[in-house]
Amino acid sequence: MTKIIATTPFLDQKPGTSGLRKKVRVFQQPHYLENFVQSIFDSITIPSGATLTLGGDGRFYNRVAIQTIIKMAAANGFSCVLVGQGGILSTPAASHLIRKYQTLGGIILSASHNPAGPSDDFGIKYNTANGGPAPEKITEAIFAKSKVISEYKTANFVDIDIGTLGETKRDGLTVKVIDPVVDYADLMTSMFDFDAIKSLLKSGFSMKFDAMHAVTGPYAKELFLSRLGAAENCLMNCEVSETFGGGHPDPNLTYAHELVEILYGKNAPDFGAASDGDGDRNMILGKNFFVTPSDSLAIIAANAKLISAYSNGLAGVARSMPTSGAVDRVAKKLHIPCFETPTGWKFFGNLMDADKVTLCGEESFGTGSNHVREKDGLWAVLCWLNIIAAKNMSVEAIVKTHWAEYGRNIYSRHDYEAISAVLANGVIAHIKVQFATLPNKIFGKYTIKTCDDFSYTDPIDGSVSTAQGIRILFDDGSRIVFRLSGTGTEGATLRIYLEAFEPDVSKHHLDAQVALREMIQVALEISQLKQRTGREKPTVIT
Repeated sequence: MTKIIATTPFLDQKPGTSGLRKKVRVFQQPHYLENFVQSIFDSITIPSGATLTLGGDGRFYNRVAIQTIIKMAAANGFSCVLVGQGGILSTPAASHLIRKYQTLGGIILSASHNPAGPSDDFGIKYNTANGGPAPEKITEAIFAKSKVISEYKTANFVDIDIGTLGETKRDGLTVKVIDPVVDYADLMTSMFDFDAIKSLLKSGFSMKFDAMHAVTGPYAKELFLSRLGAAENCLMNCEVSETFGGGHPDPNLTYAHELVEILYGKNAPDFGAASDGDGDRNMILGKNFFVTPSDSLAIIAANAKLISAYSNGLAGVARSMPTSGAVDRVAKKLHIPCFETPTGWKFFGNLMDADKVTLCGEESFGTGSNHVREKDGLWAVLCWLNIIAAKNMSVEAIVKTHWAEYGRNIYSRHDYEAISAVLANGVIAHIKVQFATLPNKIFGKYTIKTCDDFSYTDPIDGSVSTAQGIRILFDDGSRIVFRLSGTGTEGATLRIYLEAFEPDVSKHHLDAQVALREMIQVALEISQLKQRTGREKPTVIT
C-alpha cells in the first residue's frame, strides 16, 4: 500500500445523491479523483471481507477511473471488487448487483444524461448496501472529509484486465470481472410475462428502441433480441460509445429527435422507447403519440396487476413534488397511499425499504419500483410492452382510455438550461419576494390560492428537506412549479412545471402547449424570466 499526499484543492460543492459531476478535465487534475474516492472510503466502515460493486456508463474516462478505484479499494481494505466487463454497468443493474450479492455498496461512474467526451462531463457516486444513492448524512460526511484530506491510500500493481471475464488477485484483493448484463436480464425475465411479450412481437407489432449510444445497448440486445426474439432492426444506436456518438443521451423529445422522427414519420412502428446515458431514465412513444413521464407512472400503477411481479397489488406509490398528480388519482381509486416527496431517489428508497411503496416516479423521465433502489429505464419499457400485450391496445388507446377514466392532468415542463447561476437564483428570489402579494391575485381565468417553497419531513427517518421548489397553486387545482436543477455541470437549469386538470373528455385531444398557453404566460409574468435572463424560449419542452 502507498500513501500519497493529497495536495489538490478539493470540492467546491457538496456532492448530491446523484454524486459529483464535473468536466472531465476537472477529474483529470492530479489527485482529484483519488481525493474524492478516499473521502468516500473514509466516510464508511469497511469490514473484513467487504466487496465493492464497480462500473459505469462507458463514457470517456470510465476505464481510467476504474483502474484507480480498484487500486484504492485494495489499499483501503476491501477483499473483493465486482466490476462489469469493460467497465460497463447500468445504474439499475449496479443497484441490483449490490442487493443480490450483498456487497458493501457500489461506486457508479456516470454523469447520467449529460454529454460525454474529453471536453464534456464525468461523474461518480456512491450507492449504499441497499442499492440506493447515499443518503445526505453520507454525502455530507464525504464533503467534510474532502475539506481536510491530507493523503489517500492506493496499491501499486499493474492495471487489471477488465475486458475479460474471470478473477484476478492482487495484493490481497480479488477482482471479479462479471457479465454486466446477465443478472439484470434474469431479474427482468422473472418479473414480466416474457411469453406474452414474445407473442406480441411475433404478431406483427413493431417497435423501436433507442439506446442513444449509451449503456443500455448491451442490455437491450440481450432482452429484446436474445430473450424476446425481436427483430434486430427494432434496436438503434446500441453500441456503447465513449462520447455517446457525439449526442446528448437524454431521452426527451428534443435530444432523442432521431427516434421521435421515426415514430412521427411514415410507416411509424407501433411503439418507441429510449433510455439515457446510465440507463435509469426512459421515454415512451406510440405511433404519432408521446406519453408524458407523469402519465406513464400513473398508467403503470393503474395496470400493475397485469404484470407478474405486481399481480398481488401495490403497497403504495410515490412521486416527486414536480411530477403531476395523475398517479394520485390512481392511488385514491386503488385505496393505497400516495407520497409526495422532493426530487431525489433517496426519498423513494426510504419508503421502499419501509415497504410503504412499490412504484415511484419523477417527471424527469425516471420511473421505478422496489426491485432495485434506482429508477430503471428498461424496466419501464418492459412494463409498457407487458401492458400492451395484456390489453391488446395501442399506446394512444391505453393513454386515452386512462384519461377517460381518471381525467387528464395536462402537463408540461420547460427547461432553461445553462443559465448563469446568479441570474437563475435571481429569478427564484424575485418570485419569493412576491409570496405575500400573490395569493388571491387574478391572471385571466386563473386565481392564485397559495404559494410556498416546498418542504418535506421524511416519514421514515424524520429528516427535513426545505427549499425544494416554489409552488404557485391556483383555486381550480392547477399549479406552476419553479425549480433549479443541479444535474448539469455548467451554470444552472431553471425548470418551470405547468399542470392543469381536465375532466372533460372532449378536450383531452388538445396539445399540452396549446391547453397550457395562458398558464405559460402567467409563469413568465410572475417570474420575469425573459427580462431577467434574456432567454426568449426554453431549451427543452416536454
